[in-house]
Amino acid sequence: MNQKKKYFLLYLKTGGGHLAPAKSIANTLTHNYGDEIDPILIDGFKKTNKIVKWLIEDGYRILQAKARWLYQTLYLVYKSSVIGKMNSNTISFFVKPYLRELFRETKPDKVIIFHFFLIQPLIEVLEELNIEAPVITVVTDPYTAHPLWFLRKDQNFIVFSERLINWCVNKGITRDKLHLFPFILNEKFSNPLKSNEIAPLKKKLGFDLNKNIILILGGGDGIPKGLKILKILSSKLDEVEIAIICGRNKSLNKKATRLKEKNNLGNLKIYGYVDLIYDLINLSDIVITKCGASTFMEILMCKKIPVITNYIWEQEKGNMEYLVEKRMGIYEPDIKKLPKLIAGILWNKDTYNSYIENINGEYLQNGFLAVSKFIKGFTN
Repeated sequence: MNQKKKYFLLYLKTGGGHLAPAKSIANTLTHNYGDEIDPILIDGFKKTNKIVKWLIEDGYRILQAKARWLYQTLYLVYKSSVIGKMNSNTISFFVKPYLRELFRETKPDKVIIFHFFLIQPLIEVLEELNIEAPVITVVTDPYTAHPLWFLRKDQNFIVFSERLINWCVNKGITRDKLHLFPFILNEKFSNPLKSNEIAPLKKKLGFDLNKNIILILGGGDGIPKGLKILKILSSKLDEVEIAIICGRNKSLNKKATRLKEKNNLGNLKIYGYVDLIYDLINLSDIVITKCGASTFMEILMCKKIPVITNYIWEQEKGNMEYLVEKRMGIYEPDIKKLPKLIAGILWNKDTYNSYIENINGEYLQNGFLAVSKFIKGFTN
């Protein structure tokens, strides 16, 4: 019996946008090629210095939630190639010992990278140990990717838009190194719920079958200004059902619960960190969200209208521009305007249908199968 090939999928937990596609590809490789391939998910910070790990992982989330201006400033600073290389060298110093230990113990047949901080230490470890495994870098930012992804231009990249390909070519990366695919999502988002499946699920989750549903959805830490959004929607749109996913944001959860109890909001449902994202998106008519790549693509794949209240400059700017230019969603940072905006969509069938038609007209696909097949057949 032939031994299974070891595929290492390297990620970091800096937001869900890196781990989610890595999990999707690992699951697909196991399901379709499990008799040949053993995909192994590897957290690059598993044995890294705790302070460094906290600064990168928790610092990322804290700055996004509490000091976005500082996060955006750092993002801009790290775009400098000199500073970017210094930062990459520092991270590499702390990550390499674990990767070296891991790769000595088990030599991979192929390596797939899902975070730019892991590119340099991974390549250096492969060279030190004389391991000639093919390496593929999955650029998880679909439209405006950070330059740290491309410090080494001789890599093979999986990318998710022609816009990013053109940017890369202009930066000196040859076209043959850029492999274009649809964005990677969990497999279930390839199959939105059918209309006859909506009512039973609404009933199961306790929603009014005759009311529209607005979902307020952020990432694992909830949506910025979530309480303000909730307050103004609940005060102006009492004829709809409202659901908010607070994620790990316990403070938002408690404040939302107090608001519900104080104002007797029977039309409000509050969720913490739950595995109901697919269900709740499918039940909703409009999803108020930020502009993370995985989140807005999940919404579009479910044929729902995203209303973006904020995005991270410059990282998510391309996501927002794509939605707005294609008229598949709306960007409105002024929270006070949300009730009138949403009412204008929900109560005007022509307006609502125009957004849905534009979403359908993009013929969006889930790239998990095509990317997995490419990775299996890829050689340097």
